[in-house]
Amino acid sequence: MTKIHIIGGPGSGKSYIAGKISKMLGLPKHELDKFYWDYESEYFGSQTPPLKRAEKLGRVLGQEKWVIEGVYHSWLEESFRQADYIFVLKTNVYVRDWRIVKRFVLRKVKLAASPRKENLKTLIDLLKWNHQYDGNNLVEAIKLMKPYKDKVIILSKNDDVFKLFKKRKKAVVK
Repeated sequence: MTKIHIIGGPGSGKSYIAGKISKMLGLPKHELDKFYWDYESEYFGSQTPPLKRAEKLGRVLGQEKWVIEGVYHSWLEESFRQADYIFVLKTNVYVRDWRIVKRFVLRKVKLAASPRKENLKTLIDLLKWNHQYDGNNLVEAIKLMKPYKDKVIILSKNDDVFKLFKKRKKAVVK
């Protein structure tokens, strides 16, 4: 198991899980936000051009091992195809809301780094998008993953990911 794709709504725990799995298994971690958003642009909310984004993703997919995490799906079929596991996080929407607000506050009081400019409007927009994510984006993502359903694991509790790896480690040791 060397290639893992993690997908879920905002605040679902993707970055947290990817970070822990990365350390646990010695896999390089990649955040799709860094491919999708153009942080070099002077305009907040600028997207990376699709060709450049595809090039960045291609470089990662060419590696022997990786953990990729993000909310995106429409441009990621090759990632789904190559992944050994695809974890779909279906965390409760209100838990995600809480995490989004908590992260926003921590960034505002400078206790957490912020990759972009955030304000009350961007927070409200993200919370609104969060509430439609499962019914729209995630449904479309799961359709795109159908050919790879044998490696899709849908989780409602993030700790279940770690239980899976602990079970596999024990099986390998025996």
